[in-house]
Amino acid sequence: MDKPVVAVLFGGRSSEHSISSATAAGVLEAIDRDRYRVIPVGVTRTGAFVLEADDPAKFRLDPQHMPEVVDNGTRVLWPEAAGDRRMRVRTAEGALEDLGAVDVVLPILHGSHGEDGTIQGFFDTLELPYAGGGVLDSALCMDKHFMKVALQAAGVPVSPGITIRRADWDGTAASVLAAMGDTPLPWFVKPSRAGSSVGVSKVHTADELEEALRIAFAEDDKVLVERGVVGREIEVGVLEGRSGAAARVSLPGEIVLTTREFYDFEGKYLGGDGVEVVCPALLTDAETEAVQQMALRAFAAVDGRGLARVDFFLTEDGPVVNELNTMPGFTPISMFPKCWIASGMTYPELISELIETALARG
Repeated sequence: MDKPVVAVLFGGRSSEHSISSATAAGVLEAIDRDRYRVIPVGVTRTGAFVLEADDPAKFRLDPQHMPEVVDNGTRVLWPEAAGDRRMRVRTAEGALEDLGAVDVVLPILHGSHGEDGTIQGFFDTLELPYAGGGVLDSALCMDKHFMKVALQAAGVPVSPGITIRRADWDGTAASVLAAMGDTPLPWFVKPSRAGSSVGVSKVHTADELEEALRIAFAEDDKVLVERGVVGREIEVGVLEGRSGAAARVSLPGEIVLTTREFYDFEGKYLGGDGVEVVCPALLTDAETEAVQQMALRAFAAVDGRGLARVDFFLTEDGPVVNELNTMPGFTPISMFPKCWIASGMTYPELISELIETALARG
């Protein structure tokens, strides 16, 4: 029996291009080659689909030289019509080569044009099965403002704050200070549609607000200003149940900050000091149950599909959802895989689970 063919899609046009490329290194190395044939498809920073080398070492995370998909002159040609799953590539020399039929796409793209429902809609149009979130949950969770609207409508507690649009911002902090009123500092200022803590600032005094807004608006034309929530930073992985089964949750993990102000890009990916990723988290049985059940409620509230990482602040009054991520960091040392490994699943098994769920969905 022929192996299912998996197109591993990575890179992309967003500011998280390098993180997606680093994720590809882990996936290409760990995917079960006895079960699947792999076609690595890179997306350059300008949006070209290129046939990439099946070489995990090429994309390993190096803080001194962040990995990226470079235009090699090839162009991957997706199926031309719905129901046709044959992929081709135009080589750098102009020749057209057949890659065969693809059974499923594994899009490990982060950020805009990859995690926001756009690529998902493209594959839906082609009737090409793909792993991970669908159009709706991807779009909702990419936009933190509308994610919070959906969660609040389902009775899921979220971080309190306001949303500011570029058209309503006068370039100063005054109007935002007025809107926040007597909300106690510190505040977090973040782009509504960005991930990996890109563009996020922690504001300790009113004097820091204007620069934080400038940084966030450089990433998006919609910005959230949220009150800092006092609580432990807990994260839970969720996987869609296969063939109608209930969704499953992992053991919770915890982001433990020692000297770092918050879990920023450097702390997540560049080996910055002052943060520890602990899984499983040291919680009581009641606390574990509370965050796991809240994760399932949040996943259902956004019509979750495939997978998600649900991030919480565990406060004295219970869990508060910070955000959902429909394609979380997926390197072997990222929280989402670590939580499932702690729950009894290996990294290769986790990759296979995403693929098999997509194939079962059809």
